[in-house]
Amino acid sequence: MLKGHQSWVFENKPVITSTGVVGGPFEANGLLSNDFDLLHEDLWLGQDSYEKAQRVLLEESVTRAIEKAELTNGDIQFMLAGDLLNQLTPSSFACRMLCIPYLGMFGACSTSMEGLALAAFLVNGDGANHVVTAATSHNAATEKQFRYPTEYGGQKPPTAQWTVTASGAAIVSKEGSGPHVTSATIGKVIDMGLSDPFNMGGAMAPAAVDTIESHFRDLELPHDHYDLIATGDLGKIGLPIAKEMLEERGIALEDGVFQDCGLMIYREGQPVLAGASGPGCSASVTYGHLLNRMKRGEIKRMLIVATGALLSPLSFQQKETIPCIAHAVSIEAGGM
Repeated sequence: MLKGHQSWVFENKPVITSTGVVGGPFEANGLLSNDFDLLHEDLWLGQDSYEKAQRVLLEESVTRAIEKAELTNGDIQFMLAGDLLNQLTPSSFACRMLCIPYLGMFGACSTSMEGLALAAFLVNGDGANHVVTAATSHNAATEKQFRYPTEYGGQKPPTAQWTVTASGAAIVSKEGSGPHVTSATIGKVIDMGLSDPFNMGGAMAPAAVDTIESHFRDLELPHDHYDLIATGDLGKIGLPIAKEMLEERGIALEDGVFQDCGLMIYREGQPVLAGASGPGCSASVTYGHLLNRMKRGEIKRMLIVATGALLSPLSFQQKETIPCIAHAVSIEAGGM
């Protein structure tokens, strides 16, 4: 199953049997609103804090995915989930209600593909019949922790990105119908010395490039193997940097093939500056919009490269630079 230095090939082809995608009001006004299972009208979700609202997002996405798979919580062996808040409290607290054996994941905004890679690994190796993996973020909760509370009204530079209020969950099963998870490449931590927390796209681009290059090398694939390669949230700043760096390494990807989830989710004119970010960005776009496109036959093979900046408020205060990571997972249409 190990291929090359840092990649897995899933010979048993675990199946994504269902997904659940939940978003907030800003996402309801975006380009991909029809790809969400549930959209909320306000950021509070009936709770008295944004952190509690984020917990609800995760609970709802997981519950939707399980219901759509016609399973019960008791049928799920493991839940792999993560977020950006202190000690993964939204994810951990959600599991109080879900009562599924739980493994907390932290890869910052790369958490979605970290979870999917490990879920496929468990199922492929007969470690489980059904695993649910999920990643979530909430704009007001995350901005409050990593930048400023939204009530503060601090001005952001053009390089800053908008944290998505969304949660995406997927059921990965040993058998069933749906797209197959065929391989994964686990990224290395890359730090190019950037320290600006308002330029995540620029900081994360080298990590995405390193993982994509490693994926093609480990699996010995031609560079035109995929119909779509989508990074998690490089945005307007990071995506062209990544494309240029790949070309320098001899990997030329067409504009239509190389895209970014953070540039797909919102409409032109929404005040998102350089694009979207957050664990819920790649999770909701992949488990909603992109898998729907695959089901319609528009995509046969895709590589999702979720990117994460592994900084914390404390590391920034101590004037550390920003270590970044990217994990890649390949998904193919069923029957291939």
